[in-house]
Amino acid sequence: MSDIVIKVENLGKKYIIGHQSKEKYTALRDVISNKVKSLGNLVNPKAKYENPNIEEFWALKDISLDIKQGDRVGIIGRNGAGKSTLLKILSRITEPTTGSIKIKGRVASLLEVGTGFHMELTGRENIFLNGAILGMSKVEIKRKFDEIVAFAEIEQFLDTPVKRYSSGMYVRLAFAVAAHLEPEILIVDEVLAVGDIAFQKKCLGKMEDVSGKEGRTVLFVSHNISSIRKLCNKGLFLEKGKLALDNSTDIEKALFAYQNNRYQSEQLLNLNIDIRSDYHKFIKIDYFKITKICVLDADDNNIYKFHTGDFLKVRIEFICLEKIVSPAFIIGCQSENGIKIFDLSTSPVSGYHINQLKEGEGYIELSIDKLNLLGGTYYFDISLARSGIQRYFTIEQAIRLNIEPTDIYESGFALSQKHGLIPVSHTWNYFLNEAQN
Repeated sequence: MSDIVIKVENLGKKYIIGHQSKEKYTALRDVISNKVKSLGNLVNPKAKYENPNIEEFWALKDISLDIKQGDRVGIIGRNGAGKSTLLKILSRITEPTTGSIKIKGRVASLLEVGTGFHMELTGRENIFLNGAILGMSKVEIKRKFDEIVAFAEIEQFLDTPVKRYSSGMYVRLAFAVAAHLEPEILIVDEVLAVGDIAFQKKCLGKMEDVSGKEGRTVLFVSHNISSIRKLCNKGLFLEKGKLALDNSTDIEKALFAYQNNRYQSEQLLNLNIDIRSDYHKFIKIDYFKITKICVLDADDNNIYKFHTGDFLKVRIEFICLEKIVSPAFIIGCQSENGIKIFDLSTSPVSGYHINQLKEGEGYIELSIDKLNLLGGTYYFDISLARSGIQRYFTIEQAIRLNIEPTDIYESGFALSQKHGLIPVSHTWNYFLNEAQN
């Protein structure tokens, strides 16, 4: 169809991975054996000799998709799923091993920090260089120049070589160039995480304008679920180099699948609760092991939906191999933007103190009668410390909790983080003074 701007058919990308031999030396027999194999390849080129030190790895396989003009496509998946490889192929940085790609229009890409600019050139010179690469005339670039500089907020450093820019300055300029030089297709990898929160919001707004008002196509990779949901109208979920969900581009299906896949595979977690599966790597002591982390309701059932004001119980099951004196379990909560909301601990300060953990299996529970947080994403860290002396470990973002926007004031409006972080019980009263005669 004429409105399809990217058509991918049976795309695959294979890499050859070399593994170092376990031996630190090469024996004479190995040298002779390798020479014989080389000679055999010359005599019989079709003969196959397996090399145990070489492995084939398919970063992408059997990818087929159509992307239409004006689509805002969120590409999601775990690290190593093939997201960046797909963007590099679509950006013509890497060639595919199999399959074909048809792209209609100019493509501007913002991939990893450090690509796209000549490091010895100034910011000003790189703006004109990138415009020329996109096929724009000098007049066209000049017309957009002031907008780019204003958006990037680097006026003072415009004539400084970009090699002296901080990573945040570099990303600001790189995004401004990519978004303002009028490409038909804008491809953005997760480099925006380098910038500050205000600039990330600014970039998301610009991508919405590029797609919605200007009718251009955006491909966006991010681990930030709220950003994907806000910006994108379609989603692709990559899993082990393949498109999951039967090539569906439904954004909510993709987000649901990604968040179910992201952490532990007990299948008890859904779109609203994620529990980190790799928490063991954070525990640096060998005499204490966490065996399970659960998020439960008042009846000890796994929670599948969560709203402002709901009861919440966090249960941490563990094995203690030797006594720990004056242990302090700490559960901290922070917003998606990293704003700390609370730290709750088993310490004398909190009024609940554990004298010692004894050897054996056990669990500890934190119950919150009403978790008064407005709709949005929150993260819980879990720590174990010795009261007032040392911290043994911290499991960062052990739990991700997505609270549904809730109409807590019964006003017909569901409240989320754009209204703040916590609801406040309050009353308004209006009085009209009578006119004085």
